[in-house]
Amino acid sequence: MGEKPRILVVDDELPVCKSICSALAPDAYEVDMALSAEEALKKEEESEYDVVITDLMMPGLSGLDLLKALKERRQDVRVIMVTGYPSIESAVQSIKFGAFDYIPKPFTPNDLRSLAARALESRRYQKEQEAKAAAGRAEKPVTPPTGLYFIPENSWAVTDEDGNVRVGIHHAFLRAAGDVVSVELPKEGEIRYQGEACVRMSDAVGHVHKVWTPVTGKILVLNEAVARDSSVLFDDPYGKGWVLVLRPSNLESDLKNLTQ
Repeated sequence: MGEKPRILVVDDELPVCKSICSALAPDAYEVDMALSAEEALKKEEESEYDVVITDLMMPGLSGLDLLKALKERRQDVRVIMVTGYPSIESAVQSIKFGAFDYIPKPFTPNDLRSLAARALESRRYQKEQEAKAAAGRAEKPVTPPTGLYFIPENSWAVTDEDGNVRVGIHHAFLRAAGDVVSVELPKEGEIRYQGEACVRMSDAVGHVHKVWTPVTGKILVLNEAVARDSSVLFDDPYGKGWVLVLRPSNLESDLKNLTQ
């Protein structure tokens, strides 16, 4: 058996650190904590971690400062940002700087475990592909079509000819989500705000993976085919595997928060 994956939890409040650590299945992971970004950098220098879960807003160096410093040292570390703010702007900004994903407060222990599992699977896959490339067996990468906007490794959006926005799931998200057994879509007519969950995917071990809404709008159409048969998502994530169409209400501003 290999070593347990190593996770570092960073928050300036000790009770929060302890709560997150206890939720992370210590039987499956080796979990450590730091009460500041400065302490986290010292610990990471002494012993590398696979995943770092950090609060976004902290005194001294912020979670974003920590992210930048970690990525300068080691690109393969997966950083998850914990945010208490409903706006996606700070969260997407962190993703643009290399964060793997974010988790908004309040969240459940299963939310946390699900995201940690997906982050670790993403890292495992990256290492596997690097090893294949070194052995001359590199796989052909998936290239999304042009013209799409992304919450990186999570969701995509594209404006249709009628001005409505079609939304789908990034192939990297699907690859790391595990053996998906069910897909839960929202309801037609509902409003979804940028950064809120629009799709929930459950895997075979009970993890629930949340897909973020890339732009705010009213849901007009759902692709029920992906709920009946999730293989459509994996076979054609940028075509037949789209999940919903919405009428955007703040498109120009929302697109500025996304990447291309």
